[in-house]
Amino acid sequence: MTLLLESLSSFFLYAIVAVFAQNAVFSRALGVSRLVKLVDDVSVSSIIFCGCLCTIQLISAPFAFLFNRYLLSALSWRAVIRPVVMLVCASIALGIVVVVLGVSKVSWASKVLPVLPMATFNCAILGCLFLTTAQNFTFAQTMGFSLGSGLGYTLAVMIVTEGQRKIRQRAVPNTFQGLPVTLLYIAVLALAIYGFTGHMAAI
Repeated sequence: MTLLLESLSSFFLYAIVAVFAQNAVFSRALGVSRLVKLVDDVSVSSIIFCGCLCTIQLISAPFAFLFNRYLLSALSWRAVIRPVVMLVCASIALGIVVVVLGVSKVSWASKVLPVLPMATFNCAILGCLFLTTAQNFTFAQTMGFSLGSGLGYTLAVMIVTEGQRKIRQRAVPNTFQGLPVTLLYIAVLALAIYGFTGHMAAI
C-alpha cells in the first residue's frame, strides 16, 4: 500500500512539474517550431493535434522506459543509440494508434490520421522521452512526466493562440508582425516560467 501511494504521489508530482516548472515549450523550447506553425495554420485543429501528441506521448513512454531499463543499460555506448531508440518508440506508438483507428473505424479517424505524423515526429515527444531515459526516471515518474509534458504542450498552444488573437487586435509595427512578435511573446512567457522555477539572473 505504501509503495502504491509513493508511486501515485511521484506520478502526480512529476506530471505537475512537467506542466508548469519544466514546460516543454517555455522551459526547454521543445516543439516551438511546430507550435508557431500550428497557431497560424487554420487547416489543423489545435485540439486534435494536442490530443494526438498526448496519446503518442503516453503510449511511447512505457516502451522508452523498458528499452532504456533492459536494453540500453547493458550497453556502454547507449548514449549514441538512445535518440534512435526514442524514435523507434515513437514509431511503435504511431503504429499502435493507426491500427486501433483502422480496426475501430471511427468517423473522426479521417481527421486524426493526417495529423498523427506531425504529432509523432515532434521534438516535444522525442525530447520528453530522451529526458525520462537519460535521467533514469522510475516507471511512475516516466508516465507522470510524459502526461505532464503533453498537457504542458497543450497549455502552451492555448496560451500562444490566445496571445496571437490579442496581438492582432493591437497596433503592431509592420516589422514585428507575424513570426517576430510571436517569438517575442513566447520568449517573455519563457522568462516568466524561468523566474517562477526559482532561477536568478547572473550579475
